[in-house]
Parts: sequence; structure tokens; C-alpha cells
Amino acid sequence: MTRRDVVVIGGSAGAHKPLTQLLSRLPADLPAAVLVVLHLAPGARSTLAEMLGSACALPVRTAADGEPIRTGQVYVGAADRHLVVDGDVLRLSDGPRQNRVRPAVDALFRAVARWCGPRAIGVVLSGSLDDGAAGLAAIVAGGGLALVQDPAEARFPGMPRAALRVVPQAVTASALDLGDLVAGSAGQPTGAGEGPQEALRWETDMIADGSSDARDRGEPVALGCPECHGGMYVVRTGRAAHYVCHVGHSYSPQTLLAARDNGLEEALWTAVSVLQEKVMILRELIDQAEKAGEAEVARGYRAEADRTSAAAALLQEQAAGSRRTAAR
Repeated sequence: MTRRDVVVIGGSAGAHKPLTQLLSRLPADLPAAVLVVLHLAPGARSTLAEMLGSACALPVRTAADGEPIRTGQVYVGAADRHLVVDGDVLRLSDGPRQNRVRPAVDALFRAVARWCGPRAIGVVLSGSLDDGAAGLAAIVAGGGLALVQDPAEARFPGMPRAALRVVPQAVTASALDLGDLVAGSAGQPTGAGEGPQEALRWETDMIADGSSDARDRGEPVALGCPECHGGMYVVRTGRAAHYVCHVGHSYSPQTLLAARDNGLEEALWTAVSVLQEKVMILRELIDQAEKAGEAEVARGYRAEADRTSAAAALLQEQAAGSRRTAAR
């Protein structure tokens, strides 16, 4: 009989407190493994496992590559490595960033959706943007259970709201109540669920070992990857959609928009710089023309310099505006 025995928890900004509260409600004999990913800065030495271990009845440790997944254990992702599963073992991967981060919540959730199907319980906690939403949709599509922190409680409600937008049937609750729900759901029998999408197989293989023979990568779209500039595909799972390039960089809609905002700002500042340099050159030409007594030529250069300065000022204002828009 299939039972729910794999719990995956993802969060970002503001997730430490609710994660600690959730884990504090889990019994020492929990009949499930718990896998945790929080966004961590590259190169950071995380003490998350030690912090959680002091508040949890279950043993907590940083996941190790190739480690068998065992029930009654909490595994925490490491900095700058995706935490995924491959069959019945854990994998730490330095594969392509997803949603501009590594580790990514979606990477873990999608891997568990593929390999664990209806055995999975996915939990989304506080965080900005929408990492975890598409992954939670994949878990539900495979027959798994979806739990989401109440956005009203979350310090940063972006991730919970995004998850509920694409998985409206998810159960919402406070962090403490989520812990009780996980404890009550772990080990319970469940149905068979559907097999994973071909695109899901391809993506999870790319993260796990960098290769895949899957042919259905999703629907080609006229977008370039912000990171490698390769062509992209859109993968739809229920209401959720995400974008992936041929080497495996993956973007949720909000993170792709944020990447485009960053690219737009960079392009605008580049244009401002080019225009300001043009003005400097024109001023040199104005000076030369005036010294040569070519007043008409100098007037032409001066008019062009004025137009160029005005264009630079306008683009500078737009660049600053794009930064304010991206911040929202």
C-alpha cells in the first residue's frame, strides 16, 4: 500500500520562524522523511540544521549527496547546491539555477513529484516572488498533498499567494497548524496518482546528472534565457506555468519578469552611457569647429549635442523608474 512518507518544505525570506514552528510539532516517530530547502546565499555557511535541531524532536542534518532517504529524519539543503531526489537517494547538484537561485524550491518539489508521486506532501512557507508554485502544482498533479502557510501570517506572502494562485485546492493554515497537518497526514495511505510528464523527467534529469533523453520539453516560445540566451520552452502543469531553456535554467513567471526588469535596466544604463559619451565627443567637435571659425558647423554639432543630452536624461529617468517597478 502506498503511504505518504516524503515531506518537502520550501521557503525564502521570513521562513525561518514558521519552519521552526512547523518542525516543533512533528513527533520523533514521524513515519516520513522531511526535506527542507530555504534560499541561501552562495558560499554561505549555513547553521540552519543546528538551529532546527534544537527545536525539533527529529534528528536534523545537512543533506549529503547519495544519502538514502530514511523516514524519521530531517534533511536540510546546502548553500549553492540544489537538493533533489533521484529514486530513493538524495542528490546535491550544482546544475543550472532555477528561478535565479540554487538551491531552488521548485527543483526539489519537481524531483519529488517525479519520483514519489502520491507519497509526497509539499509545503510552501513565507517568501517573495513565486518559487515553489510550479513545483507544488507538479506534486498535486502526481497525487500528492499541498499545504501552504496562511499568507496573512507569512512575513513575506508572495510565495504562499503564488502557490495558492495555481493550486487553489491547497490547505492553508498557520505554521503551527501546518505541523499538525503534516504529522496527521504522514504515513496515511494514498492513491496511485498519475505518472510524471515527459518534460518533468527531462528537467529532473538535467538537474540530477546534466543529461536527459526526453524529447518533450514543453512548448517552444519566442523567449531567450536571461542567463545563457538559449531558446526556451513553456511547461504547463494545471494552472501553473514555468519556462525552461535547453540546458536547464528554469524560471517561474515572476522570476522571469524580474530577470527581464534587470536586463532592461542594464540596457537602459548602457544606452545612457553611450549617449553621454557621444555628447563628450560632440563637445570636442564643437570646440574644434569654433576655433576654425566654422560657426555653422559648430551650431550643427551643438544642436545634436543638445538632442543627445535630452535623450540621455530621458533614458536615465526611465532606468531609475524600471528599478522602482522591479522593486515592487
